[in-house]
Amino acid sequence: MPETVAGITIPDTPLVAATTDLVRGATDDLLFHHSRRVFLFGALQGERRGLAPDPELLYVGAMFHDLGLTGAYASSDLRFEVDGAKAAERFLLDHGRSAAEARRVWLAIALHTTPGVPEHLDPEIALVTAGVETDVLGIGLRDLDPARVAEVTAAHPRPDFKRRILAAFHQGVAHRPETTFGTVNDDVLAYFDPSFVREDFVQIILGNDWPE
Repeated sequence: MPETVAGITIPDTPLVAATTDLVRGATDDLLFHHSRRVFLFGALQGERRGLAPDPELLYVGAMFHDLGLTGAYASSDLRFEVDGAKAAERFLLDHGRSAAEARRVWLAIALHTTPGVPEHLDPEIALVTAGVETDVLGIGLRDLDPARVAEVTAAHPRPDFKRRILAAFHQGVAHRPETTFGTVNDDVLAYFDPSFVREDFVQIILGNDWPE
């Protein structure tokens, strides 16, 4: 029987089962429960916005979105979002989904820390970000039924989540600080490491090789 949380049905399909198994094995409780909440909150925000995502693709996007923070999937030279996006794309192609579908999920994951863009794209892309924004930033939380929110957090608790997710972000990007330029992740590095020096966009423009 399909699992239902807060009125949202988690698809009972081989693809979803394989996704859950992979992510459960690659992440700790913090990221696993966060990723499940991202799916559920994304689906709830989709209901509110009148969006109809492919539920399997939304699930894969939500579950893979932070996989690039984990040891098995983190590279040394790419943004963590791209690491997760690449893993999800390979996974979907290996499980028979189309290149176009895999690309939508790639974009959903790669853009989930880029505010102001995903909401204008396909439902899966918009709602992975919406789920992340609700769970991490509290954006849109007050728009949801508190009883349904409580059901989500009962199924997937968030003890000391704010502090622990910041620590996970730091651990996942500290070895590749150059990848945080122009992203929210340089805020994380600056918070944890007072010696971290952000690249300055203005100075890059003024000091580049063009002669004028």
